[in-house]
Amino acid sequence: MSDTLHRTTGPVTRTQIVRFAGAAGDFNPMHHDEVFAREAGSDSVFAMGQLTAAILGEAVAGWLGRDRLLGYGVRFKAKVLPGDALVLSGTVDRERGEVRECTLQATCEASGEVVLTGWARARA
Repeated sequence: MSDTLHRTTGPVTRTQIVRFAGAAGDFNPMHHDEVFAREAGSDSVFAMGQLTAAILGEAVAGWLGRDRLLGYGVRFKAKVLPGDALVLSGTVDRERGEVRECTLQATCEASGEVVLTGWARARA
């Protein structure tokens, strides 16, 4: 198990956002209706924070091992728009006994803006 995670995703698609809305039952039109989103003051539709958290979570589970994960949490910082690729990163900050404590981040590749921060704990 490596001490760092670094992965770049493909661009988030509108289809991915709509599919996640169906799976999560989150049909807020800000996420799928371009006209509604613009009339509400957004530049475009945008991904749910939970979708971004799920993308990072999948990478973290692969990095640390699904069977080793003890906890995972995130904080949403900014919107992810269709077409945004994400740079996912994580670092093991310390080990306490048999537990590895990690900090996590998802950054929009094009702008460099941090869209999500978080933490994970896993058995060593």
